[in-house]
Amino acid sequence: MAPVIEIKGLSKTYVQDFIGVEHGRLKIRFKNRKRIALKPLDLTVEEGEIFGLLGPNGAGKTTTIKMLMGLHFPTSGEARIMGKPLGDNSVKEKIGFMPENAHFYDYLTGHEFLDYYGQLYGMPKELRRKRIPELLEKVGLSHAGELPLRGYSKGMQQRVGLAQSLLNDPKIVFLDEPQSGLDPFGRKEVRDLILSLRDAGKTVFFSSHILQDAELICDRVAILHKGQRIALGPLSEMLSAKVKEYEVAFSDAEGNLVEHAQQRAIRFVQRPNEYLAQFEREEDARALVQEILSGRAKLNSFIARKETLEEYFIREIESKQREEKAAAVAGGVA
Repeated sequence: MAPVIEIKGLSKTYVQDFIGVEHGRLKIRFKNRKRIALKPLDLTVEEGEIFGLLGPNGAGKTTTIKMLMGLHFPTSGEARIMGKPLGDNSVKEKIGFMPENAHFYDYLTGHEFLDYYGQLYGMPKELRRKRIPELLEKVGLSHAGELPLRGYSKGMQQRVGLAQSLLNDPKIVFLDEPQSGLDPFGRKEVRDLILSLRDAGKTVFFSSHILQDAELICDRVAILHKGQRIALGPLSEMLSAKVKEYEVAFSDAEGNLVEHAQQRAIRFVQRPNEYLAQFEREEDARALVQEILSGRAKLNSFIARKETLEEYFIREIESKQREEKAAAVAGGVA
């Protein structure tokens, strides 16, 4: 089966002209200055998967999504959605989109806003009347449907934006930073919503810099850094299965147990009523556990920690930064 999203060599370079005023005189500061937002990108997204486009601010995530949505035109390369070229009207009817910084008609209520977009989709009145309350409840806004959008918080705006992206019951949903501005409870609700979309057979393509959430729900991810893809694949293959460190938490310590733990641990933290010791070697951690179980303390937990997506992300970014620095130094010497 062909991928539902296929990107080949997609790139974007912005040309900026700026005219400024200095000391009351019109002066051209710079002209035809180029900024590379996205270097040639290749990736595919399969039907029914949750795909995360990850990276720090300015990495090219939003630029990629805007080109897929037809809001920006690529400098080079091509992309196809559901086998059709970008901008195909038959595809637009089957996709949902929530931008990162949505602009709302703040004098409308949440219900009126969704009804307006439902009319743009060409949805019959009876369908809108049934669909809108269901979506408001789904995103946790059933209590705020009759409130004007100008009174919505950032998190509530994200939720109504999510509802808008699902109005037409799309086959593919594009979400740009869907968890931005949400509290932990709201982020969990969005995660559950995205998982429910996959369970319903839909494909979800979203960008994020909140790596903990991406790790919990993504089937595959791509990591961008300064417009370049530096990693791509299933999380199960990207993250090391090797144990990174061993963590022992204990309390009610007697004698010199705490001192022994501090001497052997690579990190040691004293919390209220608890000690946390982290070890690189399993034998050191187990030796402490044996001392604790001999009756010298109370064992609260013993955890073998594997690499997280956040740790992988930081490692890859730092590696890329070292490469760039070395190349810059070599270029300066040459």
